[in-house]
Amino acid sequence: MSALEPRDADVAPAPGPPAAPGAAKGSVLDPDHRALSIGMVSVVLLIAFEATAVGTAMPVAARELHGIALYAFAFSAYFTTSLFGMVLAGQWSDRSGPLAPLTAGISAFAAGLLLSGTAGAMWMFILGRAVQGLGGGLVIVALYVVVGRAYAEHLRPAIMAAFAASWVVPSIVGPLASGTITEHLGWRWVFIGIPALVVFPLALALPAIRRTASGPADPETPVAPWDRRRIVLALGISAGAALLQYAGEELRPLALLPAAAGCALLVPAVRGLLPRGTWRAARGLPAVILLRGIAAGTFIAAESFIPLMLVSERGLSPTLAGFSLALGGLTWALGSWIQSQTWTEPYRERLVVLGMALIALAIAGAPSVLIESVPAWVVAVVWAFGCFGMGAVISSTSVILMKLSAPEEVGANSAALQISDGLSNVLLLAAGGAAFAALGGGAVGHAMDAGASTGSHPAAFAAVFLPVAAVAAIGVWVATRLHEDGAQRA
Repeated sequence: MSALEPRDADVAPAPGPPAAPGAAKGSVLDPDHRALSIGMVSVVLLIAFEATAVGTAMPVAARELHGIALYAFAFSAYFTTSLFGMVLAGQWSDRSGPLAPLTAGISAFAAGLLLSGTAGAMWMFILGRAVQGLGGGLVIVALYVVVGRAYAEHLRPAIMAAFAASWVVPSIVGPLASGTITEHLGWRWVFIGIPALVVFPLALALPAIRRTASGPADPETPVAPWDRRRIVLALGISAGAALLQYAGEELRPLALLPAAAGCALLVPAVRGLLPRGTWRAARGLPAVILLRGIAAGTFIAAESFIPLMLVSERGLSPTLAGFSLALGGLTWALGSWIQSQTWTEPYRERLVVLGMALIALAIAGAPSVLIESVPAWVVAVVWAFGCFGMGAVISSTSVILMKLSAPEEVGANSAALQISDGLSNVLLLAAGGAAFAALGGGAVGHAMDAGASTGSHPAAFAAVFLPVAAVAAIGVWVATRLHEDGAQRA
């Protein structure tokens, strides 16, 4: 990824952070915001390039480090530590401002890349990914707090749209650049080269953050002590997510043990870290946080299987399969841009409902290419509509959350939003992977590794897409509950 618009003149606005200097002026690129905006967008651009480039180099790295059996943990290590980083950043930002967690996060992100890039064994590579994930969790929440503090309410949709646009070029160029570097220079340079890009955003953004968003939200209020209980719960949610992801990859009776342990850790952690009423979609903030998880989790779970489906079932090359998703980067940015326009403000809730409906329809429509008579390019068109919906939903949920959060709660609520996002990815990917493997999907991967014909396993792919589409359809209903009780509806 907060009562919904429009608000009549006689309805008091929700509490929010004080306007940044110059906030009454025009844009995120006016003199008061220019350095901050460019610096933060550069940080997001760096994260986006890493996400798209590293995934391309990962198979080569795992093979050279003799760690194919541990391949999945190179992804889950990043993800599980990022959940802990999100909670830590929420408390840290609310106590002393976002400057320190952002600096620490970017530093850890770069250190993790260097550790992975210089690893001599797979366990060290995975450790680097874990350090990188911790940094990523710190960064993403700290950025949200900066937006909540340094930008006036009417400017926040625009900066969130800029964040979304920062993913367009990396989504297209990242895999190609990473593949070229991996082929000609080696996979290590993909990891080692990215930290050099950290210097520019640090030099540009940090002074601006120090000037506009440093310190506690209310300097006159005593700083609250660290909530150790939340830190323990954050450790529990990270460990529980890791155990569930491991269990989802093992189709053996013994896998029930880590699955049960993961659930035992996750349930109390989630109840303690997310707002009360989240799982029943209580109106207002709980529904916003639940919707963010549904949107992100269903979309990522489905998108992860699209290239494999196109390669194994329709015979496309990996390059063509990857390019089938490239158009989505543009439509995602378009959806985010539209939600940032002033003329859409009175219709934000309706736009979120429409966006969630497009996501559900795209997920349900993607497996239509399992029918031979349906052209493979249909996936590109269908997914472009889904990405448009994601651009509208993700940016809008971020804007709404800030509107519903008091200044001193922006960090904790932003952390809850990101936890919902990340945790849903783990749960739906684990469930989808288990269903895929149970219906013969594992044979697809083994055949591709051996260079043999993969055969056809349409039921395995349908078992991923159709249940996930049903979850996304529930998200359409949740999207109608983003306004608080008694608030004026659009």
